[in-house]
Amino acid sequence: MTPASYAPVDVLVIGAGNAAANAALSAHESGASVALLETAPEDARGGNSAFTGGAFRFVYAGVKELLALAPDISELDLENIDFGTYTEGQYFDDMGRLTEYRCDPDLTDVLIGGSYESALWLKKHGVKFQPALGRQAFKVGGKFKFWGGLACHIHGGGQHLVATLHQALLSAKIPVLYETTAFQLLMDDAKVQGVKVRHRGRVYELRAKAVVLACGGFESNAEMRTRYLGPNWDLAKVRGTRYNQGYGHKMAMDIGAAPSGHWSGAHAVQWDMNAPAFGDLSVGDQFQKHNYPFGVLVNARGERFLNEGKDFHSYTYAAYGHEVMKQPGLFAWQIFDSKINDLLRSEYRIPRITKETANTLEELAPKLTGVDTAAVLETLRAYNAAPRPDVPFNPNIHDGLGTSGLAINKTNWAQKLDTPPFHAYGVTAGVTFTFGGLKTTTMAQIEDTTGAPIGGLFGAGEIVGGLYYHNYGSGTGLVAGVTFGRIAGSNAAAFARQ
Repeated sequence: MTPASYAPVDVLVIGAGNAAANAALSAHESGASVALLETAPEDARGGNSAFTGGAFRFVYAGVKELLALAPDISELDLENIDFGTYTEGQYFDDMGRLTEYRCDPDLTDVLIGGSYESALWLKKHGVKFQPALGRQAFKVGGKFKFWGGLACHIHGGGQHLVATLHQALLSAKIPVLYETTAFQLLMDDAKVQGVKVRHRGRVYELRAKAVVLACGGFESNAEMRTRYLGPNWDLAKVRGTRYNQGYGHKMAMDIGAAPSGHWSGAHAVQWDMNAPAFGDLSVGDQFQKHNYPFGVLVNARGERFLNEGKDFHSYTYAAYGHEVMKQPGLFAWQIFDSKINDLLRSEYRIPRITKETANTLEELAPKLTGVDTAAVLETLRAYNAAPRPDVPFNPNIHDGLGTSGLAINKTNWAQKLDTPPFHAYGVTAGVTFTFGGLKTTTMAQIEDTTGAPIGGLFGAGEIVGGLYYHNYGSGTGLVAGVTFGRIAGSNAAAFARQ
């Protein structure tokens, strides 16, 4: 279908990623006629969802819930795997702690309460899950122990997720209009009536009884990044799609929608310094570099500038990209020795990587492009000489193996860098998505600046404001996309019936 052949539908969904596809499927299962608009061409569809590694944070009480989601777990050596639990209370604690207790309590309640059901919903539509061994659990003493509440991730990551959801859309005969950018909402005096779009140089008006905005954040728009995130953010890399330009935010606020959430905040990680400006689907999320808790991070002045071992990477990675952006030159180097090679994820072994190796720290230091050689050697020697408690290194727990006496102490996993060969990885910041969004009710209705729902307008995914402030726990975004996508779709269908 193209805009020229479009016929009015009950529910028009803007976007074609995780939140959008699930909103469309939910509206369809609620009896509505549905269509989706995707700015990208078909081979680049899916927004940021196509680039995700697939972490999915949900509540579970034990192995029973995991088996219902991923039956293949039964074939594992379960006696030597401690999956633990992840309760609603733990989830709330994580959301509160990471957002400095600013997350909207009502939206957070919906997110957490619907998290496991959302995983089952994806499974019903063909999405496969697998245990996150080696990502969220390391083998220590012959046993795996999970940490951080992330027992499973989506098998095949974002590309499997997007392909599977679009197969479900195809099976439901829900059309997707590609290369079609919505830029203006159509209104009468009481409600949204559709959108105005551009398609291959022409403008069309597409009518619908309800509209769901599920078109991502504004992270791909350098001007908006700089306006809201601050200086130099126009220079940041973008982890995912080039098509999330903030049109959903703009056209909703143009008709009076209320902004909400942390507009000067974003999910930003350590990303290869020589990665392209936008994500590359052939590489996916592999430009990321998340094993920094097991090494040392230095800037151009040769100084450590953060506590690498403050917490598990799942709880610091989305904030530490911001710390790299504060450094001179907007880059840093992660430095490791060979003791932790078995812990490094696959992202450290891709062909397209900024990496240096050497048999001594003295040989490695001058290879770190842009770094003060003498200063970094002094930093590394001081780090190695710092006193440490006599406790064993254990990557599955906060092991307390920390330094003392340094300007910035490392509080966990602070093994000395003393086993060659040494290796270092150049990183900058890669923006995943922006936190600023629109004020949205627990029914996924978008509100205006008076607090009243805008008739016929719903939101899902990254455009929902109020869930994230300052930081982010990995795997939450996909869950929010599914949970609020389902709610938005069913309620948009109900509105259309009225």
